[in-house]
Amino acid sequence: MVVADDRMPASTAHRHVRDGTAILWRGDYHNARNLMHALRRRVDARRPGDFSFQQQRKRQAVRARLLGMLLVPVDAGHVVPLRRAPDVRAACLDVLGPAPEPYVMSLRELLGVIGAREWRRKGVEVPALGARIHPHYGVFAPVRGEYVDLVATAALPTGGVAFDIGTGTGVLAAVLAHRGVARIVATDQDPRALACARENIARLGFADRVSVEAADLFPAGRAALVVCNPPWIPAQPTTPIENAVYDPGSRMLRGFLAGLADHLEPGGEGWLVLSDLAEHLGLRSRARLSEWIRESGLEVAGRLDVPARHPRAGDPGDPLHAARSAEVTSLWRLRHRQ
Repeated sequence: MVVADDRMPASTAHRHVRDGTAILWRGDYHNARNLMHALRRRVDARRPGDFSFQQQRKRQAVRARLLGMLLVPVDAGHVVPLRRAPDVRAACLDVLGPAPEPYVMSLRELLGVIGAREWRRKGVEVPALGARIHPHYGVFAPVRGEYVDLVATAALPTGGVAFDIGTGTGVLAAVLAHRGVARIVATDQDPRALACARENIARLGFADRVSVEAADLFPAGRAALVVCNPPWIPAQPTTPIENAVYDPGSRMLRGFLAGLADHLEPGGEGWLVLSDLAEHLGLRSRARLSEWIRESGLEVAGRLDVPARHPRAGDPGDPLHAARSAEVTSLWRLRHRQ
């Protein structure tokens, strides 16, 4: 580790992090941010023309490691003792809890904590609700509306109870409550997600109809409707936020399918909300998904599809543009096999 201030040029900083030497910043906070931007430009400067998914993941890991080596000091109580530093006490307390001792933190992570605080404060507009969902740090924000719109428009089966498996922010449970479902049990195993979902459900006025429970997949009992939007990519997550995107070995997807039949009421439906991006990346085939559905004693009663609308789907400069531009998100209506 080296100690640096405003006199260190970006070229020297880049050489240090590339050689495995961390930089502890003692200069102006805004200059540290400028240095981070300069490092990012240098790290991203050389890009091959074509990427496989595996190459992209390796590149992202190297990028995160290099950019994470610019460190800032933090005093007890989450006070950053740098000139022109913002007040980050509330943001850090949300994520890290009390800080009785000084510590150091990567500037990249600190910026993520600050950004998460703003996401939580402002919220994300969800048109299907006519309201905002407020994500917590480490809980995936519902910024992609395709999967929410599918749950908001699919025809509801008859019955008064629904399960929302892996609820995250609670957005899908809230959509079901908004549509008039009488009772919903929303589950998750992440404490951050459980706290986030409970807060959102209470804010929206649905606490009398939605209960949020800690569970690995299913709660006890059966329901007329069981909804699950599992992580879409069968790969290993490297950060907490990636747990909502990456599902090693398709564990959650396969667990949902394997247990669904035992938690459906007669005539009930399971709604699997899933992107086919993994298929376009060569990580999972449609035939394999169909096989898992059959092996679970289920059949497909119908499917609703919507093409990707997020910005990267229309960005030819994205390394995975070919796969992203072809992506379709589907709501698979599953029921007991006849």
